[in-house]
Amino acid sequence: MVFNSIIFFAFFAMVLFIYYLPLPWKAKKTHLWISSYLFYAAWNPPFVLLLWISTIVDWFVGKAIADTKKLMKKRSLLIFSLSVNLGLLAYFKYGEFLLDSFIVALKALNIAFHPAAPDVVLPVGISFYTFQSLSYTFDIYRGKMRPWKSFSDFALFVTFFPQLVAGPIVRAADFLPQLKSPRKTSADQLGWGFCLLTMGLFQKVILADSLMGPIADKVYSQAGVAGFSDAWIGTLAFSGQIFFDFSGYSNCAIGAALCLGFVLPDNFRFPYASIGFTEFWKRWHISLSTWLRDYLYISLGGNRKGKARTPVNIMITMLLGGLWHGASWRFILWGGLHGIYLVVERGLRHIFKDADFFQQTGMRLVLVLITYFFLCITWVFFRAEDFASAFALISTMFYPGEGNLVDQGEIYQVLIISFLLLWVHWKLRESSLEAFMGNLPWWIRGVAISFILILLALAPSDERAFIYFQF
Repeated sequence: MVFNSIIFFAFFAMVLFIYYLPLPWKAKKTHLWISSYLFYAAWNPPFVLLLWISTIVDWFVGKAIADTKKLMKKRSLLIFSLSVNLGLLAYFKYGEFLLDSFIVALKALNIAFHPAAPDVVLPVGISFYTFQSLSYTFDIYRGKMRPWKSFSDFALFVTFFPQLVAGPIVRAADFLPQLKSPRKTSADQLGWGFCLLTMGLFQKVILADSLMGPIADKVYSQAGVAGFSDAWIGTLAFSGQIFFDFSGYSNCAIGAALCLGFVLPDNFRFPYASIGFTEFWKRWHISLSTWLRDYLYISLGGNRKGKARTPVNIMITMLLGGLWHGASWRFILWGGLHGIYLVVERGLRHIFKDADFFQQTGMRLVLVLITYFFLCITWVFFRAEDFASAFALISTMFYPGEGNLVDQGEIYQVLIISFLLLWVHWKLRESSLEAFMGNLPWWIRGVAISFILILLALAPSDERAFIYFQF
């Protein structure tokens, strides 16, 4: 059940109808809890068991950690929670990848090994709800919160359907307090929630699926014969597609939650206007980057272990962040490139820390474009079907060759959308979407939303899944 489907809107309309009946708060929470399980079961009902396992384990482990004063026992309980949650994640998401890597390693030693092909289906959203549930255990272990008294509240936190399968990754300390008292949604909140839902669908259905996605798919499916313009247009198309797709999902999730009175954290803040990669990761997939920072990078020692250890901690964090995105060496390399960028940038910032000319508007804009250029290089490894395709495209991007995969109309289409995307991000980098929309006259907002609704009604209804569902 995806946001860009008729089934979801029928489901969401029914959820809202029951939710706004004059029912006790406990009954409304139970309604959301059951609805969230139904939402997830729409993909594959047996995988609801995995949700139950994560929920039950972290609920009881959290209580046990809080009840003991022995540090070794606390650590043992934390390791147990990590073992169960990450063990399930490793089996379902990385089992085949680990087996294939093992076979390749044995082959390099001239050892033939031909095991039966594993038949494992990846549960949708497992990376997201695993990290979300683990945040509760980590925060109790670190003494940042106490165990929650209501199991049903905790179960709703883990399974809340708007962000269950593709984020934002919500912290227990941010969500659970919202369950203490009935959520009262004002007319403005309800209106903004539906506005975000509409704009998110526009990003997904029109910009990502209709305008940018097909061009990226055409180039990356024929990477071996792509020319210079093909490679760059296909990569620019994907850089736009993945932003519109994932940011669109996040806006839909935040908007749907707001319609129910719940506030979810922002996940994107105009990331293509970033000046450097440190800022990029403060603006892109914020809920994941802050999770990795707080629970992995800081746990490794962060920048507190000396100048030599800090780059190591950065690289470990980004390599594992890349692996989180997918069971492939391409994603690990993608994360490694970002790690290298961050380490190099850290050194350059130290060298040029007193250079005033970097604060000039023109120079800042140049740095934005340089950052975007190197981001596009990393997107090649993220999108390519294999290493051969990725390196073929990279070589073509730097050593021009002939190619005619994309026509002139598609070139203009991608360039115009890419320019507008970067321009909007640059103009709004110090603002927010809500502030921008709030400053517009009401009739302009009304016309814009009406126009978007018309486009959505006329768009082909292929109901493509969101890209991050595979993670």
